[in-house]
Amino acid sequence: MTQTANSIEDLTLTINQEIRVNASLEVTFEALLEQMGPGNETHDGTPLPMKIEPWPGGRWYRDLGDNNGHFWGHVQAIKRPTLLEITGPLFASYPFVSNLQYRLKETEGATLISFRHTALGFIQDDHRGGVGKGWAWILERTRKAAEKR
Repeated sequence: MTQTANSIEDLTLTINQEIRVNASLEVTFEALLEQMGPGNETHDGTPLPMKIEPWPGGRWYRDLGDNNGHFWGHVQAIKRPTLLEITGPLFASYPFVSNLQYRLKETEGATLISFRHTALGFIQDDHRGGVGKGWAWILERTRKAAEKR
């Protein structure tokens, strides 16, 4: 049997990101829901079949069809068009729980999205290294989608 002692820093994750979107709060919020759900895709353009139920307690999950998939979290709070908060294991199939907060506010004729991901648990090194890039990808796709509308 192998035992490993981890420090608290090894068991926590905090990511803060912001992006300015040249679109209204309402349009930006709807674009965010689209990018987290049916519009989600990987960096190479491969569709990532995600679904989000945008109400308190709603699920966010990867739908592989035929009642198969991967649960990512529940909508903990939603206040259209300024807040979307999700809690759950996200991409992890190991002991790990996360809280995601997307806060949107109108600023100088645009929308500022402030994103925060905090987590506690065991996180694989490859996930730790890539998770910030993944969230930045969703934010950038949200910006582009909102600004097209």
